[in-house]
Amino acid sequence: MRLARTEYDVLVIGGGVTGAGAALDAATRGLAVALVEMRDYAAGTSSRSGKLIHGGLRYLEHFDFGLVRESLRERKLLLKDLAPHLVKPIRFLYPLRRRVWERAYMGAGLLLYDTIGGAGAVPRHRHLSLGAVRRLAPGVKRSGLIGAITFYDTQVDDSRHTLELVRTAAARGAEVASAVKVIGLVTSGGAVRGAEVRDLETGETFTVRARHVVNAAGVWTDELQRLAGGRAGFSVKASKGVHIMVPREKIRSDISLFVRAEDSVLFVRSWGRHWLIGTTDTAWTAGLDHPAATSADIDYLLRNVNAVLETELTRDDVDGVFAGLRPLIRGNAGTTSKLSREHAVETSVPGFTTVTGGKYTTYRVMAKDAIDEAVKGLGRRVPPSRTESVPLIGAVGYAETRARRAQLAASGGLTPAQVDHLLGRYGSLTEDLIAMIVERPELGRPIDGAPDYLLAEAVYAVTHEGALHLDDVLTRRTHIAIETRDRGVAAARAVAPVIGAELGWDAERAGKELGFYLARVEAELASQRLPDDASAVAARDIVRDPRLRVADGERL
Repeated sequence: MRLARTEYDVLVIGGGVTGAGAALDAATRGLAVALVEMRDYAAGTSSRSGKLIHGGLRYLEHFDFGLVRESLRERKLLLKDLAPHLVKPIRFLYPLRRRVWERAYMGAGLLLYDTIGGAGAVPRHRHLSLGAVRRLAPGVKRSGLIGAITFYDTQVDDSRHTLELVRTAAARGAEVASAVKVIGLVTSGGAVRGAEVRDLETGETFTVRARHVVNAAGVWTDELQRLAGGRAGFSVKASKGVHIMVPREKIRSDISLFVRAEDSVLFVRSWGRHWLIGTTDTAWTAGLDHPAATSADIDYLLRNVNAVLETELTRDDVDGVFAGLRPLIRGNAGTTSKLSREHAVETSVPGFTTVTGGKYTTYRVMAKDAIDEAVKGLGRRVPPSRTESVPLIGAVGYAETRARRAQLAASGGLTPAQVDHLLGRYGSLTEDLIAMIVERPELGRPIDGAPDYLLAEAVYAVTHEGALHLDDVLTRRTHIAIETRDRGVAAARAVAPVIGAELGWDAERAGKELGFYLARVEAELASQRLPDDASAVAARDIVRDPRLRVADGERL
């Protein structure tokens, strides 16, 4: 394995959006880079985010203008240049129920939102009359309604975006590997000089040597920091966020909603055939591997969204649920570290830099700051970051590919809607999938139980995108696991033999993969019927990720 034979300038630990961004940042500066991820790319927070690229409207209430400006600048970069196929404008409606002051207050905030940072990237906010609100969103509760304000933000397919970051880094020379767990750090002369790792597919252990190690492990940050030793100026506290999906016909609206909740705000945004509703924000003290949504979490979301709807949603309306953990920074007592409100970067031990906190929108800034810090110890001049001008691989040639969508549909025997679906997920890489379908026409069929997706997407996930397990395909390469009423059970039965043929699975292995997925669905459904984190986690942890089982000495 090349990872064991090469000494790298930088080893990045963590295949979420920040780690992937750091690998790309380092590779585009001409550094020799390796990236290792314990599970699957984006398996943690980066596939369980709110799926928004946003400026942080709520930060304006705390006068955090610098944070909002930075976020809006990144939003404009992603929307216009870096990932226009994955980042899309979305229009929100904020219902007004208090006369005069609420309209003036929100209007003033949105005027700032429109003008600082990424001005011009999306249309400006507008004030609506009561009649206009009723036409746009007849499902919004009439009681006390006096009008509304609309504004724009953007949404992103988070797991696909993270994956394309990884692939773009690899195209720029980075060595990337999933299912590789760090089990120790290598030190020399008082400095960290690499990591001892275990391949969680084979159980093999080996050493990855590097002149500097970047810890981008998100909520697992403190575990790696303990391996490094030293005295860090901060630690990480996990916060749980839960989202639910309900069918589009359940809320009568042509526009997404931004509503006040009991202790925060909720985004109710369109997501294909669904509304994506979230999020919660609660402290998390249980294990980090499988955060679980509880019955109380789901009830909270339903209760707060129902407060603004004419026709209330029920538990029976929920098609999908997912829970993620956000790494929040807390300063350690007695330290003098100056922490950013959003993210922190620190070299606590020579050769070992940690980056954590922040939010999905500003991943590129976090990655830049981490590599800026890491290269200080390399002993040579390294060029500055240039990722603000490096589009993702699916963005390169996207406009030209989109202009040819009629040709692509004809050559692949697909409908225009099917090609638009591919373009919105793969950008210019859609050409790869069309080529597969031309060669193997059966791959142009919709997946049983998930007709919005094609079999070609499942095959592409394992041939081009590093998926190793059925769960990788249904949960992250696609979103079948949260977009279908049966949580992907029918699709799993259809997809397992198709990807198994590509991965060389025998009948026994294919059966185990399918059995794991079905058991995982049952465990998640069971956890969502329980009232608290402790009981929900106990139910969810009955079925563990296959790679984590190997890490503990089991075999799939």
